[in-house]
Amino acid sequence: MCSYFLIFAAIPGFFVSSWLVMLLWGVFAPDLGWPTISYTTAMLITVTLWLAVAPLAAAAGRKGGRD
Repeated sequence: MCSYFLIFAAIPGFFVSSWLVMLLWGVFAPDLGWPTISYTTAMLITVTLWLAVAPLAAAAGRKGGRD
């Protein structure tokens, strides 16, 4: 039952992560000649990164207990 509530705890983290991606992209993009991104694009980048990293984190968590 506790893991059910962890999903709800991740929701604010997603929005904060998206906001940070947008801010950091705005800092580095002009130096690299890239255009700045909107908040919705930052949300798309964040969810893509989360989907890529989540299986890796789960696998590392499972393997860490067997050491």
